[in-house]
Amino acid sequence: MEEKTYQRIKTLTEMQATSGFEGPIREFMRNELTPLVDDVQQDGLGGIFGIRNHEDADAPRVMVAAHMDEVGFMLTEITPRGLFKVVPLGGWNPYVVSAQRFTLITASGKNYPVISSSVPPHLLRGTGGGQTNVTVDSILFDAGFESQAEALEYGVRPGDTIVPQVETVKTANGKNIISKAWDNRYGCTVVLEALEALKNEKLGHTLIAGANVQEEVGLRGSKASTTKFKPDLFFAVDCSAADDLTTTTGTFGHLGEGTLMRIYDPGLIMLPRLREYLLDTAESNNIPYQYFVSKGGTDAGAAHTSNEGIPSTVIGVCGRYIHTHQTMFNIADFDAAREMLIQTLKGLDKSTVATIVNG
Repeated sequence: MEEKTYQRIKTLTEMQATSGFEGPIREFMRNELTPLVDDVQQDGLGGIFGIRNHEDADAPRVMVAAHMDEVGFMLTEITPRGLFKVVPLGGWNPYVVSAQRFTLITASGKNYPVISSSVPPHLLRGTGGGQTNVTVDSILFDAGFESQAEALEYGVRPGDTIVPQVETVKTANGKNIISKAWDNRYGCTVVLEALEALKNEKLGHTLIAGANVQEEVGLRGSKASTTKFKPDLFFAVDCSAADDLTTTTGTFGHLGEGTLMRIYDPGLIMLPRLREYLLDTAESNNIPYQYFVSKGGTDAGAAHTSNEGIPSTVIGVCGRYIHTHQTMFNIADFDAAREMLIQTLKGLDKSTVATIVNG
């Protein structure tokens, strides 16, 4: 991996922006997209996309969408003791929330360190040895304020957000990266990398490439962006959960085995002609891939039922321990996914899109 790519990954994954509060990522994407496209436009919810216009007004419209948001929390109540109650923004396993470092991002523009509460083993003695039925709403967040009044004096209000604070690093063997928010700063990174690689390529379509908002809270952003941009094809670029800690037999999502060929999830069945096109693209270009069946969804699930129906799929990678402070992902998988997106976009023209859409 080139150092420039690693630094882009490090910058994007260390930035903090949860669902509905994607502003810092949006401005980063705007600055990076602008020199690579003809126009940059924003939808009404805040999704941002760069447009490369084809000279033919009737050329097919191909949309590539990451999402900018990461999982986090919204502060809903300040207790008399100055601690915070929250609701999750996106899916969290409550057992990974406690005793972690976060940043409290206030509407006043001031950020404060905050940690999530936990119960020391000393206080569990005589209680049966542990906690059961832990829920997110039972975990308090502590910024060190002594009272509700003091928290208010520092500008803290309900509606502020709390986002993981993590440094991005490489593993000892240099093959993997550990970070937060690979779901889905992966997509933001690979969209920019693909646009750079294709800058001097003549494409057979108008390309709309960027990132949606609020994916983690119900795939909301893709409904707005597909309505605005009216693509003929839609490609989500997103990270999914790896399941390879104890076996790679009978599980999906294995680090080091390539980009994901997502054939099914609860919200999307990949259309046969789209699957054939992606398989041909991968095999013709010697891109490693693995079939993937998911229990979760992506923006493609919302996009494919938008407008009059948009053939949609996902160009993805897997990561271990997603939706936590520490995700591990494989550099070779990222490289495969980047090449998959580049070659997929290079191969699409009016005839190919018509075959995928109409048969």
